[in-house]
Amino acid sequence: MLKSLSIRNYALIETIEAEFDSGLNIITGETGAGKSIIVDAFGLILGERSSVDDIRKGAEKTVVEGIFGVSQNRALRALCGRFEIDIQDDLILRREISSKGQSRCFINDSPVPLNVLKSVGDALVDLHGQHDHQSLLRPETHIGLLDDFGRLEGLVKEYRQSFDTLATLTREHEALRREERTLKEKKELYAFQMKEIDAVDPQPDEEARLEAELRVLENAEQLHSSTAHLYELLYQGEQSVYDALVKARNQLEDLIRIDERFVEARKECESAVAIVDELTNFIQSYNSRVEFNPERLEEIRDRLGALSLLRKKYGGSLQAVIDHRQKIGRDHTTAENFDRELRTLEEKVEAVRAGCSEAAQRLSAKRRDLVETIRRNVVAELGKLGIANPQFDIEIRRHPWEEPPGSAEKLFVRIGKEDLRANERGIDDVEFQISTNAGEELKPLARVASGGEVSRVMLALKSILAKSDRLPLLIFDEIDSGVSGRIAQAVGRSLKSLSQFHQIITITHLPQIAGLADSHFVVEKVEKRNRTVTGIRKLDLEERVSEVAKLMSGAEVTEAGLEGARELMGLR
Repeated sequence: MLKSLSIRNYALIETIEAEFDSGLNIITGETGAGKSIIVDAFGLILGERSSVDDIRKGAEKTVVEGIFGVSQNRALRALCGRFEIDIQDDLILRREISSKGQSRCFINDSPVPLNVLKSVGDALVDLHGQHDHQSLLRPETHIGLLDDFGRLEGLVKEYRQSFDTLATLTREHEALRREERTLKEKKELYAFQMKEIDAVDPQPDEEARLEAELRVLENAEQLHSSTAHLYELLYQGEQSVYDALVKARNQLEDLIRIDERFVEARKECESAVAIVDELTNFIQSYNSRVEFNPERLEEIRDRLGALSLLRKKYGGSLQAVIDHRQKIGRDHTTAENFDRELRTLEEKVEAVRAGCSEAAQRLSAKRRDLVETIRRNVVAELGKLGIANPQFDIEIRRHPWEEPPGSAEKLFVRIGKEDLRANERGIDDVEFQISTNAGEELKPLARVASGGEVSRVMLALKSILAKSDRLPLLIFDEIDSGVSGRIAQAVGRSLKSLSQFHQIITITHLPQIAGLADSHFVVEKVEKRNRTVTGIRKLDLEERVSEVAKLMSGAEVTEAGLEGARELMGLR
């Protein structure tokens, strides 16, 4: 639901702040006070078109902000998740239009593209008035409303899972067919490359190991002579380090007898003797194992040359060569077994298509079973709302599938012997049709011309779909256009009933509707600093009575008028 609305510097509005309640929120005001201006400004945070001409004269920018309570709106949370928008219990939509023509959109203070703001707005609000933001006038929404009314979520989910699998397998099949010619052309090349790489049989990290071994073999003479010299220096020579350390240790032992402070020094010297002893053992052992092997040296050089050649041809690194071998191996196997793989995949596609076709047919049959019930209820509701001789129907169409040119995706279901076009909603195109005048033929709902008539059609549809329609906020502008008396009472009762399932904001000039408000707001023009501004304020109970009395009898409110207003509002 809409918790609050803030508008700054839009048309005649300087600053307004309004807090709305659940249930039926009524907005009244004199003609020209700016009621529809508020609705127009609200449309900005729903992604409607903006114009610098709407910015209040002298202001640098227009700012509109709405705070919505969305704690129970799971569908909206899922939508925001797809757009990576983090939401808590409240969602803040803001739109800023600068005098330079720049438009900026924000959700929870994070900038978003206009299309994202519009998508989120579409999931929050259904606005009925002189606007395009009317979900029931978009034929693509009708199939969802039909499914919601019939509680067909389970069948829709079952079908969609099958359809998604069919779509995935169909794409794989088409991709495999596109690859067929390429793979067969490259089969001989792949065979040659596999043979060339397999002849060398490169192993991961092999080059590093061979290069380390090569360095040792190439420097065997230096390694032998250097280790021999080190052994001489450390242990075997007449003035070896080992002998010098032993002598030093012995002298330290003599000094200890005189002064015990030499104990630690003797220990350090003993450690040095042990270290030199261990070092000389390693050097002697290494020296004895130094290998002069020209044959192995040549073998490594040849091997590294072969690996280098592969690297240059197949990717620049040994791992790239190995990866390439794995890929062409798979492709070569696919090419060799292509016909078998293609047949196997085609069998899978047809098996899934059969299941998807059965699910689509059951879903379509359930939809057709709902048509008469909805038609009868809508016609009855339209009659209550003052539309004489209404006709209403739901057209459900199927379209034969025609094979697309080239290698385009071939996605269809088969009902009997007929191939039908399918999408994620099934095999049906659904469109509401209506006639509101005797003798006129049924036409698509989107072609109904009268603004007030459209709003009442919407109200009738919303009334019978109320429990299934997921949009939490409905806004009606000019819902009472062209009605009065008994019909106005019927419109009011319908709105009141609808407000049990949705938050309703309605602009009206009829007391029969205003008297049913849960919350009542009045829009007024005032002069401020020699300029006309539009404001809105929430009325208390006595002010509501007075406002309803004005709607009944005009600007001059009498005691009799107040009594009539109280009676109309059920306060008597």
